Amino acid sequence: MTQAQEQEQEVPRVQRVLAFAAHPDDIDFGAAGTVAGWTAAGAEVTYCIMTAGDAGGFEPGDRNKVTELRSSEQQAAAELAGVRDIRFLGERDGFLAVTPEVVEQVVALIREVRPDVVLSMHPERNWDRIQASHPDHLACGEIVTRAVYPAAENPFAFPRLAERGLEAFKVPWLWFYGAPRERENHAVDISGLVETKLAAIRVHASQHPDIGRMEAAVKSMLRDNARRFGLPDGASAEVFHVVGVNTEQTIAGF
Repeated sequence: MTQAQEQEQEVPRVQRVLAFAAHPDDIDFGAAGTVAGWTAAGAEVTYCIMTAGDAGGFEPGDRNKVTELRSSEQQAAAELAGVRDIRFLGERDGFLAVTPEVVEQVVALIREVRPDVVLSMHPERNWDRIQASHPDHLACGEIVTRAVYPAAENPFAFPRLAERGLEAFKVPWLWFYGAPRERENHAVDISGLVETKLAAIRVHASQHPDIGRMEAAVKSMLRDNARRFGLPDGASAEVFHVVGVNTEQTIAGF
């Protein structure tokens, strides 16, 4: 048994998910196969994209048009994964910061959606693959973590949200994608959904100078994930750092 298998988390059936990303395309690289599996099984999934994606792409020009393009790409990619509810916070790409204002927006959304799983980028830097640790990615992870605990479940945090009818909510599970390898403790076999994932990634054409190389790298990474978690030969997997926040195993206040 591998170390990854020993750490594997037992996760109950997912019915409602709220997924966060720093930029359009982050979720598709990190979790589109898992999301497509959830929606195919009947789960409701909401995306929240924190920045406008205005610093992306490779061509000079109107950044507002870049934002519009990337938003439309994300909407089309989300539909391929079975997701139709997308929220855009519109923060400036490259300058996402952990502020009370942004945390409050995330808390409001958590309390509105009331998900079984909150899915987010990871707040820790990945030194093995620094590209996974764009500063906006790290900020996304920290913002979501602060929102999940304790703010979303604390009735005295952001009292004006309660005045709007957004009552405190305890998130059961927090899933991180893009985690440092030593944090990964759960694999999802997406062997039958690899083409769906790749199709969603391809939609973000404005971000890919070499689509063929990108696809080869993604396929290789998915197969490596499966091997590390002891899945059958030829399998493909997305991997996560899964944290139980309010489960049968957790004790309030500890």
